[in-house]
Amino acid sequence: MSKVEEAISRFKEDFNCAQSVLSTFSPQFGLDRDLALKIATGFGGGMARLGNTCGAVTGAFMVIGLRYGMGINNYNGAKENTYELIREFSNRFQSINGSLICRELLGCDINTPEGSEYFRQNDLFEKKCIQYVKNAVEILEEIL
Repeated sequence: MSKVEEAISRFKEDFNCAQSVLSTFSPQFGLDRDLALKIATGFGGGMARLGNTCGAVTGAFMVIGLRYGMGINNYNGAKENTYELIREFSNRFQSINGSLICRELLGCDINTPEGSEYFRQNDLFEKKCIQYVKNAVEILEEIL
């Protein structure tokens, strides 16, 4: 199964977009999958359904950090390298999808009853969110 297929499968299993992206890559970079799922839980729906930065994007940021981030024994350049890769990811995702912001990507605020209903009625999970997870994983595969 490809990483795109794995992330989409996880997303369809009721894990959020951030969980789906991070947990797909986490074992490759030494993070237990269950722990990755727990870490990313609050990032779905643009941070706890607040509609801010898309969870597929924040999940990708965490993956980039896992691969290139600054830890206790890393050189100082790791932080700047990570920031540069996150800027590259952001620019590419935004050029494909028009935004990084969940409520802009969806055209509704899923943190409100009206927005949540609009999301369901218009099947935005299938029509939009799956594509954002796919795009995030594809960009990550190129960057990593």
